[in-house]
Amino acid sequence: MHASWTEQWWPVAYLRDLDSGRPQRFTLLERDLVLWWDAASSDWCAFDDVCPHRLVPLSEGRINASGELECPYHGWSFNGEGRCTRIPQMGEGGSPSGRRSSCTSLPTCSAQGLLFVWTGDPATAGANDPPLVPLLQEEGDGWADGWIVQDTFRDLPMDALTLLENVLDVSHVPFTHHKTVGNRENAAPVLAVIQSEGDSGFEALWEEGPRRGRLGSQFTHFRAPQLMWHDLDAKGFARILTVVYAVPIRRGECRLFARFPFQFKSALPRVFVGLRPRWLQHIGNHKVLEDDQVFLHWQERVLEAAGGSAAAESAFFLPTEADVYVAALHRWINSHGGEPFAGQSLPPRQGMASLMDRYNSHTVHCRSCSTALRWIRRGQPWCWVVLWTAAVLIGVGQLGWLSACGALLAVLAVVLLQRLRRWERGLTVGDGLAPRNYGN
Repeated sequence: MHASWTEQWWPVAYLRDLDSGRPQRFTLLERDLVLWWDAASSDWCAFDDVCPHRLVPLSEGRINASGELECPYHGWSFNGEGRCTRIPQMGEGGSPSGRRSSCTSLPTCSAQGLLFVWTGDPATAGANDPPLVPLLQEEGDGWADGWIVQDTFRDLPMDALTLLENVLDVSHVPFTHHKTVGNRENAAPVLAVIQSEGDSGFEALWEEGPRRGRLGSQFTHFRAPQLMWHDLDAKGFARILTVVYAVPIRRGECRLFARFPFQFKSALPRVFVGLRPRWLQHIGNHKVLEDDQVFLHWQERVLEAAGGSAAAESAFFLPTEADVYVAALHRWINSHGGEPFAGQSLPPRQGMASLMDRYNSHTVHCRSCSTALRWIRRGQPWCWVVLWTAAVLIGVGQLGWLSACGALLAVLAVVLLQRLRRWERGLTVGDGLAPRNYGN
């Protein structure tokens, strides 16, 4: 694998979604990792997810009373440096520490609310900065300069490069995302220009900008091999960024980290954005992602059959300025980075049920959504209790005021039950119906 992919800081989780009380797994560039909080150093650790004893995954273990990572198989314990500190089966006088009893530890760092893991030579980690958006500066527990940042993530059934190709392409939004975040009536020529490009990525300018110039110019930045953001100063409303990290898990699978920072011109929009729960925002984000997830999963297999990124120039037909983003990405791939899993075939196509699975691709890993789902499921039986109570009130009220109260209670319980069921579905599975294909 080319150094462009291995000598990198990669985001693996939002800090707010990590649980310091238990180990968590993540696969990065086909490498299984266990992430865990080391109380002794007050820092997150990343180890290869394998116990040196009998090779079982440490992510199935626990954080023990000593604050160390404990293997689930025989109870071997490891400190934040990866050194084995306890082997319960070892007699007195034996030493648990040693090279062969140690775990492989990867450098970590935290910035802009993300946990990053370094996958290259550990000795060079300190000489490299994690990929960050320069405009976003942290200030205590929040963001400087009035930024409001919404975020989401999801494991997607496509290569990281396919995801980058999609999010860099601004011209697809009016059509693919019609009725979600786009409108076909806003489609127009995209006269974008690549201003600079090299081994670190490229910069582009769309001077007219989206919605036929009604919002203002849009700048695009690609920081190879994983980060891109669009920067739009919407006239009189807000400065809006669309930030995407595309993190390769394995061939045909990646994790999307998406951020939507807003710098509003007035205070009122800040209030409305702040009122929306994160889990409810994530349900809306899922719908947008599923607008193009299905056909991108197919598209990359057609490109693979044509020869992959090396053949993109001949496989694609890119006749307009709107295509300069995609062309520039593939120039970088072929000139500097190469594909991360070169020579590996994509896995078979997935069915619609797998493509629409929100629970395993997001909710189970998201603290906000998993907590909301637990409360939603607990709330539904109580709605039935209220319905039965309402039926009793209607019966004993003999059409009087008690019956009226029972009827009102029943209506409220039914409405709430329907809403809870809708939210439960929104957190677990998509319907596969793209809004653009229904109605005008």
